[in-house]
Amino acid sequence: MSRDLSRHLVLLLPLTILVGAFFLLPVARLILVGASGEAGVAAYTAVVTTPRYFESFLNTILLSAGVTLVTLAISTAAGLFLQRNSFPGRDLLVAFMTFPLAFPGVVVGFMVIMLAGRQGAIGGVTDALFGDRLVFAYSMAGLFMGYVYFSIPRVILTIMAAIEKLDPALEEAARSLGAGPWSVLRDVVLPALMPAFLASGAVCFATAMGAFGTAFTLATDIDVLPMTIYTEFVLYANFATAAALSIVLGAMTWLVLALSRSLAGSTVAAAG
Repeated sequence: MSRDLSRHLVLLLPLTILVGAFFLLPVARLILVGASGEAGVAAYTAVVTTPRYFESFLNTILLSAGVTLVTLAISTAAGLFLQRNSFPGRDLLVAFMTFPLAFPGVVVGFMVIMLAGRQGAIGGVTDALFGDRLVFAYSMAGLFMGYVYFSIPRVILTIMAAIEKLDPALEEAARSLGAGPWSVLRDVVLPALMPAFLASGAVCFATAMGAFGTAFTLATDIDVLPMTIYTEFVLYANFATAAALSIVLGAMTWLVLALSRSLAGSTVAAAG
């Protein structure tokens, strides 16, 4: 028994060192810095007591929630089609849909500018058709587009893996009882995919909450919490506030991830 315990401790040692050195110590230091300002511990409540911080925090939550819902909808529709249909070039298309994982946020922001910026493709089309150039790359709409673009690869592979494990007999049984295609989708397929929705949706939400590169590239009329933290840290040298806001942001994303894991763990998918 002691030999097994020693073996387990040895195996856990690298992970313990990494977690301690690159997570626990930096977070502990960040917590101390956040409480070292003039406001003290009250700096952690500034996100709800200071209108500018609260608006930034609320914008970040709403943006991340919207990105998550749209990404789940697109990924589910595309995943069902790709997983259940075979055609030439399918594997290449699946690989292409994961391509945005290779791009840093700055590149994604630049692509949004090329599409919806002042000289973007969308503006050129609307100018030719209506005589008015549509520009929205430098707003929350542009940021939303960029976040959805790089969130789809993080979700669609999980959804496709869950679809592959669905038990076809359940759908066949529903059809034999007179259920139409939409009823089968609503009552059988989507509930069975709920654990995948929770897991991938939580990752998508957390990624959107903390993403910085795309927002930094497009930041003309954008107010999200990562940009606020950057402004407080770099422009105002307000290290305590920046640290406190970082801890609040991290706590929010951790809470969502923990909650989704708890809910997904108690739900059993209909798999074969």
